[in-house]
Amino acid sequence: MIDALKTDEIIDKVGGRFRLSALLQRRWLELLQGARPMVNPAGRTLLEVAVYEVYEGKLSIDYDASHLEPPEKLRV
Repeated sequence: MIDALKTDEIIDKVGGRFRLSALLQRRWLELLQGARPMVNPAGRTLLEVAVYEVYEGKLSIDYDASHLEPPEKLRV
């Protein structure tokens, strides 16, 4: 299992499980199509690379372009 997914920290970074899932799927496809990884890929699968890109803050959702509410505005 990917260690970064064991806590809710990565989920909170993007504002929910569904947003995280969509972001990871999109990035995973980019990596499969030959995009350069933004983290060291040594010993990691492409899905793990995508997860660690989000976890390390190198990949996030552009909330202005997507017209979504940022995570801090979702909290009540």
